[in-house]
Amino acid sequence: MKLTLKNSLQKLLKQQTDRISIQFFRYIFVGGIAFIVDFGSLFIFTDIFGLYYLISAAIAFILGLITNYILSINWVFNRRTLNNRTYEFGLFTIIGIIGLALNEFFIWFLTAEIGFYYLISKIIAAIIILFWNFFARKLTLFR
Repeated sequence: MKLTLKNSLQKLLKQQTDRISIQFFRYIFVGGIAFIVDFGSLFIFTDIFGLYYLISAAIAFILGLITNYILSINWVFNRRTLNNRTYEFGLFTIIGIIGLALNEFFIWFLTAEIGFYYLISKIIAAIIILFWNFFARKLTLFR
């Protein structure tokens, strides 16, 4: 039993894989870490430094994007569509910029139009953006 559990954990956490279910599982963790960077930065820039929440959200999202890229290429995805890392990061960033636009829209809409607290809006937006980012990147960059 211990050997089977250990083998399962090895496959889930350490071994390279093309299985989309394992990649998505890992991406949830990567997204969680990137979200902590993003969410924490949003809070710090807005509540501590006094920046307008939409400006803070853009800066924080970019910091989360960089975190996500580094962790994704090192742990989540083992196959790469592009050989040129500059182009790869460029496309990764374009997908992220689309995610940023969606992020800004959802935060604005949920905060300004619905009346949610901006951090609650951010949590909802992050869940939506998680799916966008994973599947857009999987289908374009890491097939």
